Amino acid sequence: MNNLQPLACIVIDDEPPAREILGRYIDQLPTLQLQAQFGNAIEAMTHLHQHQVDLVFLDIQMPQLKGTEFLKALKNPPPVIFTTAHPEYAIEGFELDAVDYLLKPIRFDRFLRAVNKVSNIKEHKPADIAPVKEERNQPSFVYVRADRKMVKVMLNDIHFVESMKDYVKIFTNEQVIITKQSLNSVEAMLPEQQFVRTHRSFIVSLSKIRSYTHELIQIDNNEVPIGKLYRNEVLKMLS
Repeated sequence: MNNLQPLACIVIDDEPPAREILGRYIDQLPTLQLQAQFGNAIEAMTHLHQHQVDLVFLDIQMPQLKGTEFLKALKNPPPVIFTTAHPEYAIEGFELDAVDYLLKPIRFDRFLRAVNKVSNIKEHKPADIAPVKEERNQPSFVYVRADRKMVKVMLNDIHFVESMKDYVKIFTNEQVIITKQSLNSVEAMLPEQQFVRTHRSFIVSLSKIRSYTHELIQIDNNEVPIGKLYRNEVLKMLS
């Protein structure tokens, strides 16, 4: 039995429907406890100075003070999960060491993945929850920073993604895009129904797989390895 205390979290978003959705999601997880909700970052700042908060769900585009500016102003911020309808802010969010980035409209399964990352950081064991059926409104593209600009990448064009130390190479139909960010941050941006992590250094598009074995995946003329730690999950998805 897990006797650990749930994570005390707050929601900061100027849109009431967005706060309502997140509040409903939070109530479904015994590992989370909603402490408060705020319509702007100024009110939340006062609350953070007076209470212990374990997790913040933070909208980026808000009046008065943007979520990214709010986070920069905090001396010792708790873990933050950004929420926004604007994918072009993703890179800035990860540069501020956010745990994850949720694109509105937020699906519960994607919300759960983000929360589990925080649970791992806090050494909480996430509750066993049944898989959630896929919802509509899947994103069709992501933005990544390359060549000093934000580049739109259509998800259907991505073949696979490879990590190279501090950089990530995204192999698409027409080009290879190199962006300075972690593979984990790229993985968080990609729908798990379309992509799978096969190795600590690789993510592949399920639709681009030509063939596979227990150790390798064939995509065009490229062979992508399947790591031992990922093998069971990968083969389960492919079968």
